[in-house]
Amino acid sequence: MMKTLDIFKGLITVLLFSIAVSSCESYNEALLDGIENTREFSPIGLTAKIRNSTTVELNWTVKAEENPDHYVVEFSADDPEFKTIYKTMNVAASQLPVQVALEGETVYYIRVKAVSGKGLEDSKWYVTTATTLTEQIFFPVQDADIEATQVTLRWTPNSAVTQISVQPGNITHTITAAEKTAGVATITGLTGETAYTATLLNGTKKRGVVTFTTGIDIGTGILVKPEDDVLQKIASAPSGSVLVFMPGDYTAQTGTIAVNKTLTLRGLRPGDKPKLKFNFTLANNPNNTSEVVNFSLVDIDLSGAGTTGGAITIGTAATTNLGDVLISGCNVHDFPSQLMYGNASAKLKSFTVDNSIIKNVNTASGADFIDFRTTYVASVSLTKSTFDNCSSRDFIRLDAATGLTGTGLTSNVLIDACTIYAPTLPATSRILYVRFNANASIVRNTLFTVGSASYTNNTATAAPTFSNNNNFNSPNLQVAASNNRSDTSATVLDPQFTSATTGDFTLKNQTLIDRKVGDPRWIK
Repeated sequence: MMKTLDIFKGLITVLLFSIAVSSCESYNEALLDGIENTREFSPIGLTAKIRNSTTVELNWTVKAEENPDHYVVEFSADDPEFKTIYKTMNVAASQLPVQVALEGETVYYIRVKAVSGKGLEDSKWYVTTATTLTEQIFFPVQDADIEATQVTLRWTPNSAVTQISVQPGNITHTITAAEKTAGVATITGLTGETAYTATLLNGTKKRGVVTFTTGIDIGTGILVKPEDDVLQKIASAPSGSVLVFMPGDYTAQTGTIAVNKTLTLRGLRPGDKPKLKFNFTLANNPNNTSEVVNFSLVDIDLSGAGTTGGAITIGTAATTNLGDVLISGCNVHDFPSQLMYGNASAKLKSFTVDNSIIKNVNTASGADFIDFRTTYVASVSLTKSTFDNCSSRDFIRLDAATGLTGTGLTSNVLIDACTIYAPTLPATSRILYVRFNANASIVRNTLFTVGSASYTNNTATAAPTFSNNNNFNSPNLQVAASNNRSDTSATVLDPQFTSATTGDFTLKNQTLIDRKVGDPRWIK
């Protein structure tokens, strides 16, 4: 009886052990399905990242002890059950990460398995998904292809496309056979100085989207030619005038232009900017003391080589508030002193730099790049621009203007989507030296390479709102010391500029490309 009982207990023990082993194998089957080495291990850590809208980058972990012959990758478009396979490919471990071109606006289900070269069974599938964005076969719109009432659009030749839709205006252009072959079409009937979005379609499926702004329709504007006397043209122009400069070199004419009436100086063609060499002073209109004077530079190449002082100065007291100062689509370079200088009792509504490249400005010592001493400015806005070797001292300085600070006024600063490169700035330099009593700053999506500069060392500077910045070789922007307002949320990645010394700040760091940090012109 005892012998029979012992045998029964032994059988129960064996049975329980078998169940335990079976349970362990079942639990690990997803990743360790080759536990007995009868089949390959499944890939682990599979990631699928979208690059350039319609290309997916696949990667997974390959352990040193695993040595499959290759991996099979299958793609199914909008089909989680893989009933229809869109694409199949073999990938060797040495090829990882691998990039695969797909179609736009599609949810792809992707599965990967390991295939043995030693007679083992294939691994189980590992499945993930990726959603592609709108396909982009449009080429960037060139400035030379943009006119006041028409634009020439270009895309990959011989692509499957049927029409171009343009908004606003509900314009539809049916693509001809010749245009399809060449990958070029001209859209007419546009309105000058208007922002448009063009969508390239194949039937109802988007194959590309571009935006552009049409050129100026001179209309009532004043046309200026290289042989004209620029100073006289500006002096005789009535307030509110738009002076449109033909392409050409005007730099033989120099001097300081008094802007005491609302004026806009702009280039006729953004892709062929007129070359000017002037300084400007901003003041009230002596003939109309109630006028709020505004000043704009648009699509101009402005040089300060051989001049003294800054580009734009408020040097005399203004009893009437001054308006907006705008630098847009410009190249401004080689001024020994400030880009903008406010050194008189005045109130300025705004100073804005947008979509511009500013280089070698404020290279002499003793001044600051954007420098408001006794002038109050309500808003300083720097967007989608590059600042290359600008400032020998402070980048933005807003002092406590006597009689204006502490009176309920607030100075606001925005730095958004800019590339700021000044790698030799010393520790005495500050990015935001803001001492106006009430102030607020936002710094976002911006790439800094500013040497030993800090944000500030002054208690009056309010803590900025930071987001999505990168501080490369700029350690003091993140140091919490000496009243600094540090950006501890910023990354410190090497942007891998193509050639910073020659002014090419095209990014090669994929993480920063994906995060869209810096001036958008360098994110390709």
